[in-house]
Amino acid sequence: MLPNHKIERRPRGRPQARCDEDTRSVIIEAANKQFHQNGYATASIAAIAQEAGVSTKTLYRLFPTKADLFSDLISDRIGRFLLALDPTTLAAADLRQGLERMLMAYGMLTLSEDTITMMRLVIGESDRFPEIAASFYENAIVRTNALMEGWLRKQVDRGVIALADPHAACGMLRGMMAMEPQRAAMLRQQPAPGIEEIAARAKMCADLFMNGAAVVPA
Repeated sequence: MLPNHKIERRPRGRPQARCDEDTRSVIIEAANKQFHQNGYATASIAAIAQEAGVSTKTLYRLFPTKADLFSDLISDRIGRFLLALDPTTLAAADLRQGLERMLMAYGMLTLSEDTITMMRLVIGESDRFPEIAASFYENAIVRTNALMEGWLRKQVDRGVIALADPHAACGMLRGMMAMEPQRAAMLRQQPAPGIEEIAARAKMCADLFMNGAAVVPA
């Protein structure tokens, strides 16, 4: 006789559907791929839906326009940056640790191949689609600057750094960290820096900033 085996019965009915949040994430990743490969103008909603494995009806329900999808894609990327800079962790760090941590996270965001490709797209297509430039500016540049500037203002309030204009200082700090390597990569003159190069640059920028902004003991 053959040995008895328990037969695993599959549950009847349709497989459990993904929740909207998971579906949104899948669509955003598919859109990111299509935008990178084809640009904003050429990327079609149908192709994005097919890449994501959803119907166009589902896609339009979650993202009524292509501009909405692009905006959420940028917000998703910036959300990851905000998560990397947990306010509780930053609050517990001393000035040097907090500054390096913030610059490292900012460098990992702005100097990634993904961000550099997206910036090329925005610059190249912003004349035809000004809404994507506005979305990138508001969701990426303004949000990251607000977080970093807020942290600098707290350090001023604590009396550990002296800044006459934290807003301007934040812009200079971000430019010092990212502008030169980002520009070289965008123009395809140099590859995007790796994690070790970003870490070294964050350390150097922190040194320069602290030497210029640290409070000198009386």
